Amino acid sequence: MGGTFVGMPAFPEAAREAVGDATLRANLRHATHTIRDKRARAVAELDDWARLREAGKQIKDHTLRHLGRCLEQLEEAVTAAGGTVHWAADADEANRIVTGLVEATGEREVVKVKSMATQEIGLNEALATAGIRAYETDLAELIVQLGDDRPSHILVPAIHRNRAEIRDVFRAEMARWGRPAPEGLTDTPADLAEAARLHLREKFLRARVGISGANFMVAETGTLVVVESEGNGRMCLTLPETLISVVGIEKTVPTWRDLEVFLQTLPRSSTAERMNPYTSTWTGTTDGDGPRAFHLVLLDNGRTDTLADEVGRQALRCIRCSACLNVCPVYERAGGHAYGSVYPGPIGAVLGPQLRGTGTALDASLPYASSLCGACYEVCPVAIDIPEVLVHLRERVVQGGEFTRHGARVTLRPARGHAAERAAMRAAGLVFARPGLLRAGQRLAARTRGAHPRTLPGPGRAWSATRDLPVVPEESFRDWWRRTQERTGPTGDREAGA
Repeated sequence: MGGTFVGMPAFPEAAREAVGDATLRANLRHATHTIRDKRARAVAELDDWARLREAGKQIKDHTLRHLGRCLEQLEEAVTAAGGTVHWAADADEANRIVTGLVEATGEREVVKVKSMATQEIGLNEALATAGIRAYETDLAELIVQLGDDRPSHILVPAIHRNRAEIRDVFRAEMARWGRPAPEGLTDTPADLAEAARLHLREKFLRARVGISGANFMVAETGTLVVVESEGNGRMCLTLPETLISVVGIEKTVPTWRDLEVFLQTLPRSSTAERMNPYTSTWTGTTDGDGPRAFHLVLLDNGRTDTLADEVGRQALRCIRCSACLNVCPVYERAGGHAYGSVYPGPIGAVLGPQLRGTGTALDASLPYASSLCGACYEVCPVAIDIPEVLVHLRERVVQGGEFTRHGARVTLRPARGHAAERAAMRAAGLVFARPGLLRAGQRLAARTRGAHPRTLPGPGRAWSATRDLPVVPEESFRDWWRRTQERTGPTGDREAGA
């Protein structure tokens, strides 16, 4: 299980097809602009937002520096509270653990909620292979599952669908998965929500096994936290007899006091709410209340390797708010499917290639799925410098070099198709390191500006096909500075005789 959608091409090919879909672009533009405008208003209400952002960054960095100690403390606390902790090094191991836990109950169906980690490892497919059917209960995830679709957004997985399309999916597919859609179902939000509620209610009441993720894990008490807006998560967390939570190891925070920061920044950055309508917490098991058995599967799957990268590790701060997606001009036009992974948008472009490596054409292309405008960094509630990581990963793709994979230092060969880029960067480095050569090159470019082509030849044609080449000025800044300084004094006054 590689964490990417099977058969997905490299980002440029997938994005080219997505950009040609006028309906998709309209759906994305309407949804992302609506969410980001609401978020901006919600954030503006807090005078101390910048300090909260910095606090979130510091807490996450501290946790990552001491992650081993925090995870041991978490395991001790969960076990003391009656839970069982399992460690999964990769997707295959996590799927084996969860499948075995479900099979041990004798059940053949489970309800699921709030777990991108299970999508990352392909858990639904692994369960299906074992004859176990998994039902998604988050409304957007339900839409995606019924439509035999793929998620395209972190917060709103069905963002690429409009209301009419959702109505058609419900009418056509609900009966195959359980209770059919009501007769005469319309595309009004209230009717669609009611159809989903009726469809899911019977599953909640029947299911004996629930599978969830978690937004946070509090190490000092072994408490897991899920924030949501619908209430389906709470049904999934409390009604089943057995609860299995699959969570990435980076979701740990040391204390409840640390959690306070994220319960302020996450809802405002994601749903533009002051607080989430439902914040569910649970610690182990309690007699007569909630599930009788609780299992926590701690997932690595490339996270430890990412932690070893001094530049790239900041991606592990991510709290999955999706704010970066909603401001990204590339995501707005290409949509989430083009990224070929459960993690789309700017954060997916840096997280995916680190968790999976850059060995495939898709993963090698993702660091280039950005204009480097910096909007993602500006809105990130934990100050992940995504442009910095993108450039760092581009260097890895083009130059190769050493990095950590499966806990060992390996040497990555430069990716194919970047020979011209490597040659151009080496030439640029040679010129910039020699002021005289740079000056001569600038003057030559200025004197031949009338003969410059409007498009680049060879591999550069793909770049200039969608951009205007910068016009070379008649005079370089260096020459302008020298000429003007000869006519003016140090204070800017013209010298005598000038």
